[in-house]
Amino acid sequence: MDEVARTARISRPGLYFLFASKQDLFRTAVTQAIEQDLAAAEEILADTGKPLRERLIGAFDRWAGRYVGPMSRDVPEVIEQNPDLLGTITRTAPKRFEKLVVAAVGGQAATGVAQTLISASVGLKHQVETREEYLGRMDTAISLLVP
Repeated sequence: MDEVARTARISRPGLYFLFASKQDLFRTAVTQAIEQDLAAAEEILADTGKPLRERLIGAFDRWAGRYVGPMSRDVPEVIEQNPDLLGTITRTAPKRFEKLVVAAVGGQAATGVAQTLISASVGLKHQVETREEYLGRMDTAISLLVP
């Protein structure tokens, strides 16, 4: 907590004034990161000046690609062992991301395509070691499902 306070350029008591506990600080930091990722994915998907496949790979990179590797194995374990640690964001954020992908894909099969891509993404995060590997394989998945 000393390092966090020092980095934030506030006193440790000031940090505890803003956050009642380490858990509150952690929840706030993770929630902010997730909100930023969702906003970035939404912006990427809304850029209709780019091909859909490019927008999808950009959105999946922002949503999941940058979390590939050891962290993709550690974070779910922390969440599983501490279900109340992050609150509802662990349920609501993935649903929001899915809605963004469905809207971008459009058409009758949009929900199925979005859910399949999300399933591929989840699986890939546990199969690959690098972001580049993840992106290459997600690009393949997207090219199979999106014309």
